[in-house]
Amino acid sequence: MAKLTAPSRPEWLPHFGRFWRLIAIRWMGQGTDGLYQSALAAFLLFSPERAASAQSAAIAFAVVLLPYSIVGPIVGTVLDKYSRRQILLYANSLRALTLIFVACVLLLGNTGALLTLTVLISFGLNRLILAGLSAATPRLVSESNLIGANALSVTGGTLAIVLGGGLGVGLRKIFNLLASSDQADALLVAVASLGYLAAALLALRMRLDELGPEPHQVAPAWYEGFNEMREGFRYLRERQTSLVAILVVAIQRGGLTALTLMALILERNTFNDAGNPDAGLGGFALALVVSGIGITLGAVITPPVTRVIDRFIWSRCAMTAAAIAPLFFAFAQNKITLLIMGFCTGMAGQAVKVTNDAIVQQRTNDIFRGRVFAVYDVLVNGAIVSGALLCALFLPTSGLTSVVPLGIAAAYLGAAALLMNKRVFR
Repeated sequence: MAKLTAPSRPEWLPHFGRFWRLIAIRWMGQGTDGLYQSALAAFLLFSPERAASAQSAAIAFAVVLLPYSIVGPIVGTVLDKYSRRQILLYANSLRALTLIFVACVLLLGNTGALLTLTVLISFGLNRLILAGLSAATPRLVSESNLIGANALSVTGGTLAIVLGGGLGVGLRKIFNLLASSDQADALLVAVASLGYLAAALLALRMRLDELGPEPHQVAPAWYEGFNEMREGFRYLRERQTSLVAILVVAIQRGGLTALTLMALILERNTFNDAGNPDAGLGGFALALVVSGIGITLGAVITPPVTRVIDRFIWSRCAMTAAAIAPLFFAFAQNKITLLIMGFCTGMAGQAVKVTNDAIVQQRTNDIFRGRVFAVYDVLVNGAIVSGALLCALFLPTSGLTSVVPLGIAAAYLGAAALLMNKRVFR
């Protein structure tokens, strides 16, 4: 095991040393993700000439997220075989080039197979980047500070997505004054490509071997990824606590995606004039901002709380708390209760994510860390896609239904009950 650069004693966040450089890569990339996703959402769901339905929105979610699971089998072996610093450099650079092509497709107003293919490629690369960042974190931070490190990097990244999305909405309004709707979206994607290029350059601030993998490690060829995924599953089966932690995060993220899809349709078709998609986009952006505030609070309170309360107990409590707001929203659906639900589920959900990420990182040897986080990502993103598609089955065009929030509340409570089973704590 490589020597940790951080001391073993608890430390304040500003003393994370070179971990800040890894954070810079994550935040720049995820802020650009928000900008990029806002352009795609505006093009596909909030354009005056394109009507939005739960089904079309779910398909858009699936197109964005399915690559995360498709490339998952090779991600682990790549991260455990090649320099993770170089992977961050090349993947961000290639993604910047890919977005230039996406911008050209948007200029043509193409909503068919060509756009789908280019978006799949660009988001598939992102999966490699995020898994690499997660696998590299324990190389720079001591075990006692993993929860604080995750709270800072993951939550900051989530907020960067929200801020990037808000910046995208603002820039699009400016670009709309200068060009047509499709041209404005294409220009926004071109701007996003510069953000990924900046993330690639930030990776050069890390040393070549600083992020792993272990120099003595012999990993299989990338095309043996499916076999290595099986090894990752086998490794997790022998460590059931980590596997349960991953499954709970998957359930939480799947439910959150369904609620996000519901909020999008409500803001687009019911809470605002359906003939004024800009108003719907603004309302949805506000909901994301309020949720981001909750996410921040969840991340801020988790590190000090887990120094006093067992992290498993805290995760169970947070998962239970995440079920409360959807229960209320099921019977009172309006703009105010939507914002309250976004805040509460964001806060509780981030507490679960930060805590469970640390559980998995701490209990995984670096030799297997890339493969384990590849399994983690496949399970979580499969749940996200499933949450979106299941939500679309029950969500009417108006977005008004009690079935979806009640189902999510039940799933969250079930996950909390699963965590309460102490037989998995081994």
